[in-house]
Amino acid sequence: MTAPITQDVLTIPRKLPETGRVNIVGLTRDQLREALIDAGTPEKQAKMRVGQVWQWIYHWGVRDFAQMTNLAKDYRALLAEKFEITVPDVVTRQISEDGTRKYLLKIAGGHEVEAVYIPEENRGTLCVSSQVGCTLTCSFCHTGTQKLVRNLTAGEIVGQVMLVRDDLGEWPEPGAPKDETRLVSNVVLMGMGEPLYNFDSVRDAMRVTMDGEGLSLSRRRITLSTSGVVPEIAKTAEDIGCQLAISFHATTDEVRDRLVPINKKWNIATLLDALRDYPKLSNSERITFEYVMLDGVNDSDEDARRLVKLIRGIPAKINLIPFNEWPGAPYKRSSWERIEKFADIIYKAGYASPIRTPRGEDIMAACGQLKSATERGRKSRAQVAAEAQG
Repeated sequence: MTAPITQDVLTIPRKLPETGRVNIVGLTRDQLREALIDAGTPEKQAKMRVGQVWQWIYHWGVRDFAQMTNLAKDYRALLAEKFEITVPDVVTRQISEDGTRKYLLKIAGGHEVEAVYIPEENRGTLCVSSQVGCTLTCSFCHTGTQKLVRNLTAGEIVGQVMLVRDDLGEWPEPGAPKDETRLVSNVVLMGMGEPLYNFDSVRDAMRVTMDGEGLSLSRRRITLSTSGVVPEIAKTAEDIGCQLAISFHATTDEVRDRLVPINKKWNIATLLDALRDYPKLSNSERITFEYVMLDGVNDSDEDARRLVKLIRGIPAKINLIPFNEWPGAPYKRSSWERIEKFADIIYKAGYASPIRTPRGEDIMAACGQLKSATERGRKSRAQVAAEAQG
């Protein structure tokens, strides 16, 4: 059976449940302005009203229009009648021994996705999902064994950032001294789904996240990870301008076809051609190449040397990811000795080659392990393993 490697047109976001009210979360400034005018806001006041509502929601974290005290009471009542401020519901929250937090979230239609927060000494990274499931079926990825259900809306993507800030108590308090410490300092689009198969929602969500008067994360603090949807790469540079990470994982088309089936559509040479222009188009410093280390598959010295040759001329760093095993996985993690030797070859060729420390493995929150618990939680490990092998 051939792997589905292109967007399934039947999974464009479905019509969401009608409450009669528009969810403000995820609307860009222009979209919010139009929505406020449609709801009866005088056009001359619209820009000011956008700024006021925006700051309450994205700077202060307010979810109730009644608390927006610099708006007249009748205007607050109008907003409450026409709009809502809704983020995904937290179904479960697990905290790993290393402090990693994994959230199972319910979105409209009863679907579930996962988000992961990884605290580190000098930053906190939030890994968000962009789709329920995934079409790419990368053979080393547990998430890829879950069929694509639908794209997330921009509000469901931004909402992941907001609810984690809720959980961490990160919203500023009016009147309190300004605290410049950011618990969610970085966002990575590396959760469930292929972000570039949900381009419009991801673009709008990141515009909201990067807005300086709200969540205010700079584009250098946002990384979008793609398996290589080549036609969208230049658009990402121009319309989002964030950092780019590529799920690369192989140095020959033969191996990458197996690991990352989208390679059959856009092969290594085609992908690298698209990447050469990205840093100058987006004003990014460099591209991150993600490379999962699979024992006996892609971890030889020859692979390391080929990798260096392939990316020559592209400002880059290579993120080496020890394979995070899951029940029934068809691969094993490379030995530490092998990973270190591979990293050394890359480093001596002049590229940074950090080895990513696996985080949250005890709660299945590490890279490639995310999979909705609705499916997994009701089955034993043996059942999951049997299905993966079947």
